Order: sequence, then structure tokens, then C-alpha cells
Amino acid sequence: MKHNLLFIFLISLLSFGCKDYLDLKPDAKMAVPKTLEHADLLLNDYGTLNNGYPSLSDIGTDDYYLKDSDWKSLSQEDERVTYNWSAQILTMTTQWQNPYKTVYLANQVLDILKDVDKNQNQAKYDKVWGGAHFFRAFAFHQVARNFTLPYRPETAKQEMGIPLRLTPGLDYKSVRSSLEDTYQQIIADYKEALQYLPNREPVVARPHKAAAHAGLARVYLDMQDYEKAYIYAEESLSIYEELLMYEDINPVLSYPFQRFNKEVLFPAVSLISAAIGQNFGRISPDLYNSYSEHDYRKRLYFRAHTAESGAYVFKGSYNNNAGMSFLGLTTSEVYLIKAEAGVRIGKVDEALIAINTLLKSRIDADYFAPITESDDDRLLKLILDERRKELVFRGSRWADLKRLNQDERFKKRLTRSLNGQIYTLEPNSLKYAHLLPNMVITESGMPQNKR
Repeated sequence: MKHNLLFIFLISLLSFGCKDYLDLKPDAKMAVPKTLEHADLLLNDYGTLNNGYPSLSDIGTDDYYLKDSDWKSLSQEDERVTYNWSAQILTMTTQWQNPYKTVYLANQVLDILKDVDKNQNQAKYDKVWGGAHFFRAFAFHQVARNFTLPYRPETAKQEMGIPLRLTPGLDYKSVRSSLEDTYQQIIADYKEALQYLPNREPVVARPHKAAAHAGLARVYLDMQDYEKAYIYAEESLSIYEELLMYEDINPVLSYPFQRFNKEVLFPAVSLISAAIGQNFGRISPDLYNSYSEHDYRKRLYFRAHTAESGAYVFKGSYNNNAGMSFLGLTTSEVYLIKAEAGVRIGKVDEALIAINTLLKSRIDADYFAPITESDDDRLLKLILDERRKELVFRGSRWADLKRLNQDERFKKRLTRSLNGQIYTLEPNSLKYAHLLPNMVITESGMPQNKR
């Protein structure tokens, strides 16, 4: 079982995550979870299911920069090599392992449910069944966003995807699926979740129908299937459309946004990253200067660096902290998906309503002027600019760069300056698929991403 060492640590997951919930056997060993109640409680493991997703998707972007001294001070080598897009293989496994903890737990829940009589409590059974598929879809998508090349319909069947582990067993070898199969599995899981999740969910960390629609909208946007991205964004907003009014939020607070605020459809956060934290990460001037003085986001998202005049750091996390990207799903992101997809499929009026609805909640009412642009290209550029300004450190910029680099109008060459040396990331570079950690390759025998 050498090739399965990557997953061996998961055996202990149940005893760690469920020790407060399940009855103990007389010899103090953990009972094997086997009931609907056990399965339901397993999905309450917030520390596993909603935390610790890859942070690579923000470390490699153009939304911030590091000074030479700060880059050298990063304690994790993986963050240093990700920042300057080095060809060095990752040494730590957490960026890869953590989402597969979620996959394992979701598979364990689904395995339990196969032997449970759903008629004992149909509503709970459906919610748990749908929830497990949602969590697996979300985790697979996070892995794909970080470790695969961008989805192109014409090449997806030939490109490498990710291992699609669909059972909790640990005695079978992990193999990489195609990128096409990867995305089809993510879509299938989200659609299965949609059939069974409730419209409302009182537990803030658990998914519901609006979140599943939003997840599908995000996936289809990454796939550049704008017709379906629009449909699922619209479906999500038809169930829940609330936005925060940024004028009501106190910009003086160190972290202005409450966790689980009313825009959050599904909460999820990344691993802690020193690179994007307030001690090191400084916001790119081009991003900071793109906000008008009457845009509340400028004061709510950023504050002046305490030791460097003219530099700014990020404080606008929807997780109410620094150094952990908020990767979850929000209504604000769904409005942006609807706006962008709407323009691309000819629904300009609907796109204008979506983007103006969002901006009206972000800009001082005395200075708000609705966007009225009717030229498709110019309107699309405006919406994409707003997408970047809204979703700072939300895990989306890396996926957006991968997707938009395929369009001549939006290609962008990224540069870093470190120790007098210039590093570049060319559009459509193979480096947009992060290298798998060394242990994953050596223990599984899976092929490494190309360089």
C-alpha cells in the first residue's frame, strides 16, 4: 500500500472529527459510524470540511507584492517558490491533502447512507446525501483550480485532471483522470446535491440549494460555458439575493466584515499564508488605485501599512481575519458571474442590472452613477475590472487569469522583482498548474504536471 500513503492519515479522521459525537465502545475505542445521525454529525466537522483549502491560488497572483526582505522571511519554502513561479516542486503536502480530507469524509458519509433506511427520516437523509455530494464537488474544484491547466473544451480530454476518489477505501491506487472527467464529476456532484439539498439551512457551515447553484455557476464560468454559468447564477439569485450595504459597515474596525455575514452562501477558507498576511503582503498599487474615493471597498478592504508610507494591506476578509483567503461562495460573486456571462451571451440588459445592483451596494449613493455602457467589449472590460476589485483574496484571481489569458483582449503577463532579478509568468504558461507535492508523486506514481 505504499502508493496509498497519501491517504493513510485519513484513517484517523473519523476518530478525531467525531469523538465528541459518537458513543464509545466499552474498551474506549471509537464506534464505527453507521447511522443517519452519525452521518449527519460527520458533516458538522467545520474544521475539516470548511477549512484548510489550498492557498496557492492567491499566493501566485498579481493582487499583491512582497519586498525582498519579506520574501526571504517567509518560513515556508512552498510560499517562496509559489510567489515567483519557480519550477521547484512543493515539499509540504497540506495544499493537496487537506481538500482530500473533505473528499474522504464525504465518501465516508455516502458509504454510511447506502446501508441506512432513508424512510426513517427522508428529509434528513436527503439533506445529508446532498451535503456530502456538495462538499466533494467543492473540494474537487479547489484541487482542480490549483493543480490543473485551464479548461479548454478542445483539449480537456487530453489534459491531466485530478484523482477522483469516489469511495472511502484506502486500498486502491490513485490515478489522475482527464481534465474533462474531472469537471464532469464536479458538475455531477453539484447536480446531485441540487436534487436533495433544502432551500434553507440553519447551520451556517452547511450547504443549501442557492449555494449549489452558485457552485455550478462558478464551475461553468471556469469552463467558459457562459450560457450555463448565467443560468445557474440566475437560479441562485432567484433563491437568495441579499447583499451587504457597505455604507453601513464601520471602516475603522481592524476587520470590518463579520464571519457568516448575509452575503455568504457557503463559508470556506484557505490555509494560513504569511505571504498574503498583513505583515508581508502589500496590495498592488494598480489594484488599490482602481477604486474611486467614493467606493466603500477602498476603506473596508484596505488599510495603510503601519511601517511604510504609501503601501496598503488587506483587511477585508469575509472570514474576519488576515492571512486566510475566503474561498467560499457569496451572492456578490454570483452577481458578477451573472453580469459577465450575461454580456457574453447577449443578455446585456440583464448584465447591466446585475452589475449595477452590486455596485449600488458598494458605492456612496451621492456619487453612484449606474453603468450604461452598451458596447459589449467595453462593458465586459468594466465588469471584469469590477470582478477583480470585488473578489480580492477570494481564491478567484488565479482561475480568472487562467481563463482570461485564452482571450487576446485580456491576456496579462505577470512580473515579480526580487533581489534585482525579474521573474515573469507568461499568459497560458504551464506554470498555471501548480506542481504536485513531491510526496504525492513518489508515493502514488502519478505523473507530475508538465513544465
